[in-house]
Amino acid sequence: MADPKGFLKIKRQKSQYRPVCDRVKDYEEVMVLRPDTDSKEQASRCMDCGTPFCHWGCPAGNYIPEWNDLIFHGQWEKALELLCATNNFPEFTGRLCPGPCEYACVLGINEDPVTIRENELAIIEHGFKQGLIKAKLPAKRTGKKIAVIGSGPAGLAAADQLNKVGHKVTVFEKDDKVGGILRYGIPDFKIDKKIIERRLKILEKEGIIFKTGINVGNRHTCSLQKDFDAMCLTGGSREPRDLKIEGRDLKGIYFAMDYLTQSNRRVGDGFKPSPTGGGGSIDAKGKNVLVIGGGDTGADCVGTAHRQGAKSVVQIEVLPKPPECRPNDQPWPKYPMIFKSSSSHEEGGERHWAILTKKFIGESGFVKKILCVKADLQKDEKSCPVMKEIPCSEFEIEVDLVILAIGFIHPEHPGLLEKLGAEFDSAGNVKTDGNYMTSVKGVFSAGDMRRGQSLIVWAISEGRRSAYCIDKYLMGQTSLPML
Repeated sequence: MADPKGFLKIKRQKSQYRPVCDRVKDYEEVMVLRPDTDSKEQASRCMDCGTPFCHWGCPAGNYIPEWNDLIFHGQWEKALELLCATNNFPEFTGRLCPGPCEYACVLGINEDPVTIRENELAIIEHGFKQGLIKAKLPAKRTGKKIAVIGSGPAGLAAADQLNKVGHKVTVFEKDDKVGGILRYGIPDFKIDKKIIERRLKILEKEGIIFKTGINVGNRHTCSLQKDFDAMCLTGGSREPRDLKIEGRDLKGIYFAMDYLTQSNRRVGDGFKPSPTGGGGSIDAKGKNVLVIGGGDTGADCVGTAHRQGAKSVVQIEVLPKPPECRPNDQPWPKYPMIFKSSSSHEEGGERHWAILTKKFIGESGFVKKILCVKADLQKDEKSCPVMKEIPCSEFEIEVDLVILAIGFIHPEHPGLLEKLGAEFDSAGNVKTDGNYMTSVKGVFSAGDMRRGQSLIVWAISEGRRSAYCIDKYLMGQTSLPML
């Protein structure tokens, strides 16, 4: 192990961020990469447990105690090799993953857990800095061709794995640049798009073909099935959950992904209206902004509104405020639903919990207020949780711009999925068997499109698992890892 007494001598180092007064003026990454010396010190806190539950908590099955030990002993190249054995894109997860592994850390039972996510980021960034990460062409080609539909983390992971074993992989993306939600759904202040481009250059050198601006559901479905030996659907879960209440047709109410996509396009490429954005510019400058939804996407909208110069920013959530500490019904090593604040919340604004939105109120066709009511989480006669309105608790919030960040219901059904004749599960996601194959022979699915809206680390894990199944389907056997 790294240091038998490291966890006794060293305290957890909190993530370091740029000063609020500076970072709200731009879209550069808010997190500051720490020095390798600090990472070595933090790695010493890993106890190399007999049963490392961090493995259990990580969907990618990262070799966490092993590479923590290698960091501590300065063996960065070996740590990098071990990290990349289970995670294709640690530079993405190291910035964006909420760290379920940390909540499963044994040290976290009665102490602050190891900084696993930042240690992971330190390894991969050290590798790039030292020129250790280079394109590696497959030893041979199999002659098999595979189409990956969607270029988010699941699609990129599947493509990377399949290319490694020699298949010819083409990734189709309907947007004008590769990356999916990584590029268009997550603000630059959380992940600079140069980080994505850096990885894409390597994937292209390794032989993966990327074709952008192609919506395969429009006219390419039949030709894809004919031209490729297998397909992998990784288009994500893009159908937003709506709030169908009185006044929803007023102007000034947008889905979060349309807002974030447009902002990311404005920052990176110059403004281009989102294909699903429904019209003109969505800008928070000088406006009273309300974000409905308390999750990570809502927080991204809050941070974006700050940078656009909003007059005020309020975020409301229908569920009660989570507890500060792990609740009894979510014991270690489960991932707990506890109170969390993002860098966006540190930058200002208000947050309110247990709020039901009753009605949008407008003037001259534009939203100007919302009518809300406070609520209480109770249980019905079947012991199922239900929100009950608190009598005489109605109030109004003045707004000029409303962002709906209340999640997604399932992948988009019209187009590719309907043309393929793919079956859906009870939640509306693409249904697959135990080998990730859909109801259509030779067509597989992975990521949010298959399992529903989830974490980036799950998307990468899904992409890797689907690649294992596709390779086995095509070749009869596979050398790829299941995880």
